[in-house]
Amino acid sequence: MSANVLAFAESRSGDLRRAALEAVTAARTIADASGGEVHAVLFGAPGVGKHAAALGAHGADKVLVVEHAGFTHNNPEAVAGTIAARMGSGYRAFVCAASATGKDIAPRVAAKLKVPVASDLIAFEVKGAAIVATHPGYTGKVLQTLSLTATPAVLSVRPGAFLPKENAKAGASEALAPAGDPAASRVKVTETAAGNAAKLDLGEAPVIISGGRGLKEAGNFKLVEDLAAAFGNAAVGATRAVTDDGWRPHADQIGQTGRLVSPDLYVACGISGAIQHLAGMRTSKTIVAINKDKEAPIFKVADYGIVGDALEILPVLTEAVKKAKASG
Repeated sequence: MSANVLAFAESRSGDLRRAALEAVTAARTIADASGGEVHAVLFGAPGVGKHAAALGAHGADKVLVVEHAGFTHNNPEAVAGTIAARMGSGYRAFVCAASATGKDIAPRVAAKLKVPVASDLIAFEVKGAAIVATHPGYTGKVLQTLSLTATPAVLSVRPGAFLPKENAKAGASEALAPAGDPAASRVKVTETAAGNAAKLDLGEAPVIISGGRGLKEAGNFKLVEDLAAAFGNAAVGATRAVTDDGWRPHADQIGQTGRLVSPDLYVACGISGAIQHLAGMRTSKTIVAINKDKEAPIFKVADYGIVGDALEILPVLTEAVKKAKASG
């Protein structure tokens, strides 16, 4: 059995995504424990191969570059077919991010290889012939341990669970031909509508400031945005109740039916902590909760709690962060 691991290097519009570096970092943990290499596979239009150096800097021994005009936009059918064909040459595992793209790719690859897929993982280790993975289950109320003995293992990792680490390897670039004609895919993406390009993606933000109904009205989200701006590297999130009411776009929703995030710092402002919301953020590295109700469920998962009105506390926090940044 080969000890090598194949990592999906996700890109969008020719740009490398943070998810690609997280997948390579996660794959590196398996390869190092097994004595193998990490091969990153990168799809895109001609020119996408320029990102090989960045993948090598984060632990890719080899970068397989699949350049074709048919990969200008997302092409999951052709991507999965090419990955499955490459996996046939012998790999211990395939790793991708549990992003929107990764969730589309991983099940397709697993189906083609006729093996199970373990999704939304937050940790794993190699134990003999098995890869033992950790997956939050039952809306995050328990951590399930999965023992994966099928070869190859198909794994997707929760965004933010594996922080990208610089781990310089050769990163040698090698051209890889598509398994078939990408232009022949049954479903064709003709256009990608981009959102706010200046807005930091929730899955890539190291800090997330999130708001709930405790903010009382949509206009008070300005306080959340001000705190995010003070950090400079923060994104703004929201609960389902808030997005359903139209206070924030649905793309900002964090929770069981929204985005699953694991930032370094999560600040919950006026959020009670319904289990559906906790399922999307409880794996954050550090959680700070601000709520008037000292019995709110959010305090059970918080590392730090502030009992008080978020509308009064947020401006104070914002000024404190600004001062700390100015003096630091």
